[in-house]
Amino acid sequence: MTQFQTETIGDNTADNQPMIIAENVEKWYDNGFHVLKGVSLTVSKGEVVVVMGPSGSGKSTFIRTFNALESYQKGSILVDGMKLSHDLKNIESIRREVGMVFQQFNLFPHLTVLQNITLSPIWVRRWPKAKAQEVAMQLLERVGILEQAHKFPGQLSGGQQQRVAIARSLAMQPKVMLFDEPTSALDPEMVREVLDVMRSLADSGMTMVCVTHEVGFAREVADRVVLMDSGYLVEENTPQEFFSNPREDRTQKFLSQIL
Repeated sequence: MTQFQTETIGDNTADNQPMIIAENVEKWYDNGFHVLKGVSLTVSKGEVVVVMGPSGSGKSTFIRTFNALESYQKGSILVDGMKLSHDLKNIESIRREVGMVFQQFNLFPHLTVLQNITLSPIWVRRWPKAKAQEVAMQLLERVGILEQAHKFPGQLSGGQQQRVAIARSLAMQPKVMLFDEPTSALDPEMVREVLDVMRSLADSGMTMVCVTHEVGFAREVADRVVLMDSGYLVEENTPQEFFSNPREDRTQKFLSQIL
């Protein structure tokens, strides 16, 4: 399979400064498995990129390299002009600018919703407690669960917990948000409330990279949709062209299975 070369698609991103530049990223696991095979992708400021692909395609691993949750052996990654290296101070600087929401909510069960959200701003950003709480309450209102501030995660639904996780990431005031299949662990009726929050973020101009199979979200919100398979970036295009007129046979086969 030949790797599809990255290119700028559409006028909406061409004049924006790059927020993420990944060039020829290669990664092997310790067992020798080659999970990323020269993957290149540029994400512009304010752009929403949806990454799709079958299980095991490398898509989650790829976006986790953007904030050093996964290491890589070859290539280069720049985030907001900072080159990602193995230096811990460099990694910490980049992680301050990159929020991430996972499949699982990863909330501290012994802390209230408010405490979960204020923990990092207080300890990492060195904010006064009052400021952190004020911002947290504003974010809880933004994601539609202000009334849950003093409850514990176990008292919330899955959709509510995921919205807390989004608010927690936003509390660090990141420049980029990464979403790794944020609705896959939710019951179907809870998916919409999380996607609505993500739509609101996109409308506000947040730079977002989302690994998801939510086709409706991709059609409506994404500036570009990317397909990964077997460690390669196979195809990328606007949502309309990606879903209606895919160029690659592999993309056509993938879409035939999910649409």
